[in-house]
Amino acid sequence: MDVVYTHVCGLDVHKKNVVACVITPEIKEIRTFSTMTDDLILLVDWIKNNGCTHVAMESTASFWKPIYNLL
Repeated sequence: MDVVYTHVCGLDVHKKNVVACVITPEIKEIRTFSTMTDDLILLVDWIKNNGCTHVAMESTASFWKPIYNLL
């Protein structure tokens, strides 16, 4: 399988937390963030600092909306 995107992030969004996985040529790391605004800002900063160009998100109900608005 060919690599199409080299800097990606996957998000699993829950009511009280977000589990994020960043995969780049340099790192493969999983972190958990709360859904409070300060933590969501840290999540976005972490994604951007790792140079991610694409994010895939899985969410139940409308829990995805605050994250989408920050990205």
